[in-house]
Amino acid sequence: MSSLAEDLQTQKSIIEDFRLVAERILNYMPEMIDEKIDFGDYLICSSTTAGTRKAIRPFKKELFITKPQQYNDLYNEFINILNRIKNDERDFNKSNFDVIDKVIYTTQQSIGIGLDFLVEPNSARKHVGNRFEELIRTLLTEMNIPIKKVVLSIPYETEEGEKYYRCETDVIISPYDSVRSDPKNIDPNEIVISLKTTTKDRMPKIFIDKILMERFLEHPVRMVGISQNDVQRKEEKGKIKISYTFVSNLFMVYTKFLAELEGYYYLDIPKRALDTPFNRHIFPFSKFILTDIWELLRT
Repeated sequence: MSSLAEDLQTQKSIIEDFRLVAERILNYMPEMIDEKIDFGDYLICSSTTAGTRKAIRPFKKELFITKPQQYNDLYNEFINILNRIKNDERDFNKSNFDVIDKVIYTTQQSIGIGLDFLVEPNSARKHVGNRFEELIRTLLTEMNIPIKKVVLSIPYETEEGEKYYRCETDVIISPYDSVRSDPKNIDPNEIVISLKTTTKDRMPKIFIDKILMERFLEHPVRMVGISQNDVQRKEEKGKIKISYTFVSNLFMVYTKFLAELEGYYYLDIPKRALDTPFNRHIFPFSKFILTDIWELLRT
C-alpha cells in the first residue's frame, strides 16, 4: 500500500477510492492532533512535531464526520441513495439530503486536512483542487450522467494574425447519451459546471466565462458553480483565527449586472447565503444532486 501522502497526491477516478483515502485520514487524525480551537460552527485543529506547530484547515462541526465507523455507515447510506438515483427515484427526505452533504463534505475536507498535515503547502493547494474536481466528476459519472471537459477555442485578431483564446470548462453535463458540446460550440441544452474549491479571488472568472461564451456563441449558455466552502484559517500576531471569504455583495452585483447563473452550490454553504436575496441563487450541494440537476437536464 502506498503511503498516505502518496495516496493523497494520486489521481482518483472511482468513488470507492475517495472513501478509502478519507477513512485513512480519519483514522490518522487522532494520532496527530494535540490541540483543538473552537470557533463556534468550526474547529481548527493543530499538531506540534519537533517544536513546529502545523494547523489544518477549519472544518464545520455540523458537517464533518470525525469517527471512521460513522463515516463508513453514512457512506453506505450515500451509496444506497446513488443507487436509488440510478433507478430514477426522485423522492428524497431531509435525512437523504443530510447524508449527501455530510459524506461529500467529509470526503473532500478530510483530503484537505491530510494534505495540510503531510504535504508542502503549495503542492497541497494544487492537490486539494485536483481531488475536488475529480470527486465531483466521479460522482456525476456514478450517477450515469454523461460528462466531458471541453476547451472552447475563441478566435481573435492580432498583428501576427488570428490566434485563439482557450476558454476551459471544468465539466459539461448532458441530457443526451453523450456530450455534444465541442471546441467550437456549447450545446444550449447542456450545462457548464464551474468547479472552484473557494470563490476567493475566483468569483469574477465564473461570471466572465459565461459572458464570454455567450458573446462568442451568440446563444445562451447555462452555467452553475460548485464550491467546497468560503472559510479559511489565518494567523494574526501568532494566533490562529478563521476568516470568511464569500463576498456576498459582489456576488449579487455580478448576478444583477453581469450574468445570472442557473445556481451556485456549496458543500459548506456560507451563512450569509442563507439570507434573502442570496438564498434565491445559492444552495447546498445536496439540492443540486437530488433535485436541481434533474430539472436542468430536462430538454
